[in-house]
Amino acid sequence: MTVTELVSYEDALATYDPVMGLEVHVELGTKTKMFCGCATTLGADANSQTCPTCLGLPGSLPVVNAIGIESAIKIGLALNCSIAEWCRFARKNYFYPDMPKNFQTSQYDEPIAFDGYLDVQLEDGEVFRVQIERAHMEEDTGKSTHVGGATGRIHGASHSLLDYNRAGIPLIEIVTKPIEGAGERAPEVAKAYVAELRELIKALNVSEARMEMGQMRCDVNLSLRPKGVEKFGTRSETKNVNSLRSVERAARFEIQRHAAVLSAGGTIIQETRHFHEEDGSTTAGRIKDNAEDYRYFPEPDLVPVAPAREWVEELRAALPELPRVRRNRLREEWGISAHDMQSILNAGAVDLITATVDAGADSASARKWWMGELARRANEDGVEPAALPITPEQVARITVLVAEGSLNDKLARQTIEGVLAGEGDPDTVVDKRGLKVVSDEGALGTAVDEAIAANAAIADKIRGGKVAAAGALVGAVMKATRGQADAARVRELILEKLGVEG
Repeated sequence: MTVTELVSYEDALATYDPVMGLEVHVELGTKTKMFCGCATTLGADANSQTCPTCLGLPGSLPVVNAIGIESAIKIGLALNCSIAEWCRFARKNYFYPDMPKNFQTSQYDEPIAFDGYLDVQLEDGEVFRVQIERAHMEEDTGKSTHVGGATGRIHGASHSLLDYNRAGIPLIEIVTKPIEGAGERAPEVAKAYVAELRELIKALNVSEARMEMGQMRCDVNLSLRPKGVEKFGTRSETKNVNSLRSVERAARFEIQRHAAVLSAGGTIIQETRHFHEEDGSTTAGRIKDNAEDYRYFPEPDLVPVAPAREWVEELRAALPELPRVRRNRLREEWGISAHDMQSILNAGAVDLITATVDAGADSASARKWWMGELARRANEDGVEPAALPITPEQVARITVLVAEGSLNDKLARQTIEGVLAGEGDPDTVVDKRGLKVVSDEGALGTAVDEAIAANAAIADKIRGGKVAAAGALVGAVMKATRGQADAARVRELILEKLGVEG
């Protein structure tokens, strides 16, 4: 059934309960592929990082990547999973041109990690626990480029190009159990879960987890059931969603689409769907296969994986401080609210602020500049704050210059502007632009005398007790010194010269 109009989100949630399942694929940052020694360097010439094994040529045999196994165990432990004492790989059989073997080496009923959970914090501070079904190892497919069509998809294309450099790169697929009870917050929970998972993966240093580069992507499974009904509805699976915002939008759109179909008496088709970034919609892909359609069977060319318990415990003991624990510690150290910490997290500035504090800044100043002037510049440039051409060490130096009185806030902003423009480090910019605060008492005194002489009427008001009028004279001095005077000291000098108590 084709739906031309969605029901409102509110109406959908008044009638139905959403149930989600999230499948996140993480591309591991190993130097070589999962089952062969080919390099995994990004941006290499097409088909330059291949061999008989990852091309599936007859007679080639796979050998498992030990770092891939180690990374999978680390992820499982960080997700509070049990680690299998014995597991094995399986062949998942299906045909697609970018899969040279015509099967994917994956894991089926014997994953390396299972039965875990991840607690995620929503923007208002509520914590929602997402149960993890499994985390299993597999290999990525190649990349198809469809040429000649208007959409970049195979429909309407004149021909396709295949690059097998990515075929065989190690993946960990993390699959949630059905996420129930989120109600109207289901899309928000989906976004928060993927965001927390991304931070965890980065903290483990097993992947850069850059969604825009395809290093982490999410399949959003969603179904609706009428209020009060226990049986799950038929699900759709929106494939390869590659940003946090898109995960939330895909879940929201599918809730509205499912509700429109069901409310009109239609039937939901179990299918894959494509997400469209430009308008947040999804469109049908292919009918979704069931597990039996893939004809899974144990991979005969690979021995089972049996991680020694001692090794697993060594990896557990070596896990880094996990993101949520770290954020709670930093929040207490910095003396800020959960809402403020969430804002810093949303801005991608936690690590930047931490590094700035480590470089010598106080936490309040570090937060002020990264969440203020630098966040504004990043937003204007359409980049993450970390992509700005300024380092935490340089920001820390600017905070020191402000604290010692060499710069005021206005001059500090100009210094940041110079650093971002490539004019050098903060001290170089200050020297080249002549930005230091004027602290010479003689020079300040002269500027104050001139301001008083030029504004006699205002000076008389101040002498008459209207101390607030001193602001006008302070402004005149600041203008005369190009904003480089210490405003507080200027005010003190004005009142001293006019014989008025501050």
